[in-house]
This record gives sequence, C-alpha cells and structure tokens, in this order.
Amino acid sequence: MGPLKGIKVLDLTSMVSGPVGAMILADQGADVIKVEPITGELVRHMAAPHKGVNPVFFSCNRGKKSIAIDLKSEEGKKILFQLAKDADVFMQNFRPGAIDRMGFGEKEIRKINPKIIYTSISGFGNDGPYANSRVYDPVIQALSGATDIQADRDTGRPKMFRIIIADKVTSLTAAQAISSALYAREKHGIGQHIELSMLDSMISFFWPEGMAGIVFAENEIDVRKLQGSQDLIYKAKDRYITAGAVSDAEWKGMCKALNREDLVEDERFASPAGRVSNAQERKEITGEEISKWNSDEILARFQAEGVPSAPLLDRMELLENEQIIANESILKTNYESFGEVRQARPAARFEKTPSEISKPAPKLGEHTEEILSKLGYSEEEITSLISENKVFKLN
Repeated sequence: MGPLKGIKVLDLTSMVSGPVGAMILADQGADVIKVEPITGELVRHMAAPHKGVNPVFFSCNRGKKSIAIDLKSEEGKKILFQLAKDADVFMQNFRPGAIDRMGFGEKEIRKINPKIIYTSISGFGNDGPYANSRVYDPVIQALSGATDIQADRDTGRPKMFRIIIADKVTSLTAAQAISSALYAREKHGIGQHIELSMLDSMISFFWPEGMAGIVFAENEIDVRKLQGSQDLIYKAKDRYITAGAVSDAEWKGMCKALNREDLVEDERFASPAGRVSNAQERKEITGEEISKWNSDEILARFQAEGVPSAPLLDRMELLENEQIIANESILKTNYESFGEVRQARPAARFEKTPSEISKPAPKLGEHTEEILSKLGYSEEEITSLISENKVFKLN
C-alpha cells in the first residue's frame, strides 16, 4: 500500500551508497529486485552472519528480492535485459564506464525501455583526477570537509564521523531524486538519466551552516574559527547531557534553571550575536554550573523553562528511551528465519499510503527461481542455468 506500489526497481548497487536508497524505495512499496553476482555482493561477507545474513546487509537490503546472476555470461545478460524491459528504475553504482563495458549502460537499457529512470551513483563524478579511483566513505569525508567540521576543538586534529555518513547521505539523495524523476515521468511521459556522486551529495549536505563563512564571496570568513558552537556536551554529576539556548527567551530560561539569573544581563551574552561570538566563555560558565546538578534534576528544570535539552544516550539505551518508545521509532518484528529483528521505522509517515518494512533482507539468490519463472523460464531451463552456474538458487 506504499506510495510506490507498482514501481519495479532493478538494484545493481553494492555496499551502502545505493542499497540504502533502494531499501527506502522498497519501504515505500516498490518491488525491488537486487541483482547480485553469483558469490553475492561484498557486504554479505563483511561481518559474521546471523542465520545467513549479517546485520549491516539486513539493514541495507530489507524488503528486497535477490536474484544471483553471472552477468558475464550470455544467459545472464539475457536475463538482465528481460528484467529491464518492464522496470521503472535501474540503479547502479559501478565506477564510471564500468557498466558500459558490461553492456548495460544507460543508452543500451533505454533502447529497450525508453521511459526508464536510470540512476548512476559514483564516488566523484565522471570527470576530474579522482573520477576513476576506488572510493569508500572515509575518502569522501576527507574531500568534502567532513574531517574539518569534526576536528578536535582543542588540538585542531581532523576527525571522521564514526559512521558511514557519505554513503547514506548519497542514498537519501538518490531516493529523493528517483521519486522526483518518477513524478516527472508521470506528468510529462519522459524517462531520464540521474547522475549523482557521493562527493557532491556530501558537500550539498554540509553547505547550509557548515560552509556559511564561504557563502558570500565579498564577506568571506574562515569557517574554522566559528566551529564549536554546536558541540554542546556538558557533564552533569552522573552523566553527559546537552542543552542549548539560541533565543533570548531560551537563554533567560537557562539562566533561571541554573540559578544564574545574573547572566541574563551580562553584556557578553545579552544578544544572540553576543552568545555566538562569546560561545567559548558561555559554554565554560554554563558547563561549570551544570556540573553541580544531577542530570534528571537539571534536565527537568531546563524542560520547565523551555530550554532545549536531553541526556546523551548511548546506543544500548535507545530501546528503553521513553520518547523513542512513544514514537515507535524502532520496530520489533519476528521472522521465522531470523527471530526478533529490530529496525528503524521508515521515518516518513504517509497518511494514506503508509511505508512498511514488508519483508526481511533476502538471502543470496533466494528469489532466483521465482523471478525467472515470472520471466517465462521453465523449471528445466532454470535447473540448467543453476547447474551451469549461470544463476544461483538458494537451497
């Protein structure tokens, strides 16, 4: 019943930058067929599996069907072209030029399906010194300014986000772009080629406030000197918390909660601009005051005064947090083949066409026979393809 019900997606992507985007489309109702090599894509083999599937692969590929094909064989090529004939979306994230050499470039697929939305995800784009280089998330973090944004405030040493952020930002960008292209096709009857890079996706993601100092060329400011105002972590007596005051009302509330109403009229902090320019002094003072309180007590006082605040949860606390429980942010589903599986609920909640996690991530080649049967292959033909190692079927 999702908004993309009836849309067929061929997902030839691997790792994270494409698979998460295709997973979002599956959550929204699309029929996503994950086309994998006979040995399975690399993420399947990067962590210890639980009943045949590791948790990272599961979370990147839930809701999809898997067919494993030898795309170097003529039989495998024929199968992919048959799948592409009635597909709405074709997704690939090979290095530039690789998909063309394989025989499945945009021009070839469009010959058999003129209205397809063909999506190419790359690390760096098609041109430039890095265009044909191998890429993983840390390389994009390095080139996009992420490590500068995360730099240690005291030493200046660059640091990386400890998550695969570039891949996932790219996947979100891809899913949004594909949805827009499907809408354009619905309105105007046109298919098109979407090209996006991880590098462009990350720079775009960081730009609004991360690059604020270089927005106006005539008033350029070294953005590195403005860092730190968002790093609002304080140590209460028993745990770390965050609290922030941007507006005058919030600053007044924070001062009242801390029993430091004398700070309200302090000329250093009396305006939003002053609180930004004197951020380090402000944080030192508020940090010293917060350290005198137990977290539950000071957080209650902050909430009563309208000060944005919260405890810093560790990942093991997520399942028991009252707000997360109230939101039903984490779904717990029992699958016969996996037991209880926990997944983040699809974030966008559609009133009339709700997203859902329709099924678990597929095991390698789990749907090979089903998909080939729908293409018109007989049982004997499928058996022959399996025995010749042109396709893989899960036993």
